[in-house]
Amino acid sequence: MKVKAKKILPYCIAIAIFIIASLIYFYPVLKGQKIAQSDITQFQGMVKEINDFRADKNTEPYWTGASFSGMPAYQISAYYPNDFVRVLDKALRFLPRPADYTFLYFLSFFILMLALKVKWRLAILGALSFGFSTYLIIIFIPGHNAKAHAIAYMPLVLAGVLWVFQKKYVLGFFVTGVAMALEIYANHIQMTYYLGFCLLILGIVEFINATKEKKLLVFLKQSAVIVAAVILGIGANSSRLMAMKEYTDFSTRGKSELTINVDGTEKIATKGLDKEYITQFSYAKLETFNLFIPRFMGGGTVEELNKSSNFYKLIEAKAGKKVADDYSKQVLTYWGDQPIVEAPAYIGAVLFFLFFLGIFLVKGRLKQWLVAATVFSILLSWGRNFEGLTNFFIDYIPLYNKFRAVSSIQVIAELCVPILGILALKEFFSTNVAVKKKRKSLEKAAFVFGGLIVLGFLLAHSFSTFQGLRDTNYRDFPGLVDAVIADRKAMLLSDTLRSLALVLVAAITLRFYLFNRLKQKYAITILAVFILLDLIPINKRYVNATDFKASRKVEKPFKASKADNLILQDKSHFRVVNFTTDPMQDGATSYFHQSIGGYHAAKMGRYQELFDYQIAANNLETLDMLNTKYFIIADDNNELQAQQNPDANGNAWFVEQINLVNSANEEMKALDSLNTKTTAVLDKSKLSENSNFIFEKDSTATIKLTKYNVTELIYQSKSTKEQFAVFSEIYYKDGWNAYVDGKLTPHFRVNYVLRGMKIPAGDHKITFKFEPKVIQQGGLISLFSYIILILVSSVAFVYSKKKKKKIA
Repeated sequence: MKVKAKKILPYCIAIAIFIIASLIYFYPVLKGQKIAQSDITQFQGMVKEINDFRADKNTEPYWTGASFSGMPAYQISAYYPNDFVRVLDKALRFLPRPADYTFLYFLSFFILMLALKVKWRLAILGALSFGFSTYLIIIFIPGHNAKAHAIAYMPLVLAGVLWVFQKKYVLGFFVTGVAMALEIYANHIQMTYYLGFCLLILGIVEFINATKEKKLLVFLKQSAVIVAAVILGIGANSSRLMAMKEYTDFSTRGKSELTINVDGTEKIATKGLDKEYITQFSYAKLETFNLFIPRFMGGGTVEELNKSSNFYKLIEAKAGKKVADDYSKQVLTYWGDQPIVEAPAYIGAVLFFLFFLGIFLVKGRLKQWLVAATVFSILLSWGRNFEGLTNFFIDYIPLYNKFRAVSSIQVIAELCVPILGILALKEFFSTNVAVKKKRKSLEKAAFVFGGLIVLGFLLAHSFSTFQGLRDTNYRDFPGLVDAVIADRKAMLLSDTLRSLALVLVAAITLRFYLFNRLKQKYAITILAVFILLDLIPINKRYVNATDFKASRKVEKPFKASKADNLILQDKSHFRVVNFTTDPMQDGATSYFHQSIGGYHAAKMGRYQELFDYQIAANNLETLDMLNTKYFIIADDNNELQAQQNPDANGNAWFVEQINLVNSANEEMKALDSLNTKTTAVLDKSKLSENSNFIFEKDSTATIKLTKYNVTELIYQSKSTKEQFAVFSEIYYKDGWNAYVDGKLTPHFRVNYVLRGMKIPAGDHKITFKFEPKVIQQGGLISLFSYIILILVSSVAFVYSKKKKKKIA
């Protein structure tokens, strides 16, 4: 028992350190406070109706009517059948947010280090180095929780794959399958997609080496095991992925049918996002230096400058100390060309030095993989600044054009740099490596990396003006732009010297160990201290206690205005548009009302186009057909007022005629002057040949909504002749079914985004139900995948045990 306890103890120590480190950094969570995240604040508005439905009905809606006039809830908040991985994930994330994700960073990377046969002390150091990487911490501020979640499971997936390549087939298969299930569950496909590149590069390196060593059959066997595990991990998330795939085609990520721009000029049809949109956040080539010189380009978009700064001194001299104190808290120091930067994606000077040590000291396929993957990610992160490579990937690599912010592919470097850095230390502390080789590698790393730091400083001063995109904000204050530029140069010098000093300390520490002046455990401790002293102070500039608020303010971030309260008195079903903000970036209104707008990166594509081509052009008729009963506007005192729209069409209405057109272009153009109360426009290219829309208007006909329940809408109609009804609800063919008196009846997309259908003469009950088949189909596949993963792993484990006993 004592022997077993001794073996387990290091892992218990590691977990304890990870818990303590996570809680200490985010210590306000111990007081019950929560981090204020802008995206999550908006998310609270988007998810309110879904949560209310879930609590009231004890079931999932999979649809919300509160945002963008209605959309699937798959990408907002949805619980799926047989989603057992959710239970496991919840157990692993037992700490308060965001300490839970930080703990996952540490734990997952620690397991990866064990898979690489790194001793526990170095494994802990590697885990802390990875988890406190600046990019991984700053993504909590805007609320990129799904991104953090997905990144946290990346090392675990790699651990499983590496175990397979080490011929630990049972362990590798099981870990890869479970880790991939967790990775997909995190629901940030862009990060998972980038992980795929990392795995692909590993596979290519393994294939090349297997070919050289004439072990191709072994490689194929290993690849088959990995692919099978990955497929089962993906299969465990079938409902989620199938629903996402179904929706993607209709979202802004899908292909648009329009071939005209808003101004009527011709545009090139694309299957994904616009190139300019994809590459909006591209790293400049020089900006890459901020991976190891934190404020190489001024840090974040805004930084706080101290009293010794040129900016502060100039403001103080011209306007006084109080004004200088206020203005110096948010100075536009960033001089790169990205629209906004929360903070530099700083990996660490010490870690990058160790990475270079690994380049010279570590041999074999692991180094080849890690260096290749790092370079690959940096080159692609340049985006529009390395147009040839970027355009090739956008045009020819599947799915690459579905994601924006190409700079975020640097997450691969965030992962690979600490791996190779820790492997370098593993080799450096190994007694199997010659001292001479260690010394030469250490000297090369110090001179090459130190020279790279100096080169970055010289290049910036030689080829840059240090002028920023927003410097025009300071033009009216004489001398202020020059003062800011002087501060940018000072920040660059300061952080360059800082990085050089850290490299010097790390190099001296390792040299002392090399010549037996320092024991290994003390050398590791010193390196750990300086890595943390390197990373944590940088992180604290951008994420600290001031970002936390009382939990009640975070959980209920919106307070109803007088306008909201007035609108809430109206208990009928209608929509609201808030003109005091950008409706398409407004989750707050959805918290209280059925909103025209919302806040989501993957809106329905046709709805975004309706907004861009019609609503943004002040076509009020379009708002009328969406049943926009109230406008929220600001009065002269900037107080919100509710203005009723008397022209709203209502929930449903009978039209007098159908205007048949031949394409999406014609359908959109028709909306320019369409009287939506009397006429509906319909793209006949989407109809079968025998569709008939000839009818005679009944002036006495009526249709009204009698029940609204998010996933079920009931209308009552009365007419003496067959009529055509338009409903102010968003058309989504893969889920919504229409029934007339209980009989399934076809309905059509009209007015570019709405539902329309023929209603027979007489009194009828029309019911729309959201019944997505993809959920149940995916649930069965998920269950089957779990059974296969567990069954195969169990059988293989038992078989391997019996085989070992026979050999013994």
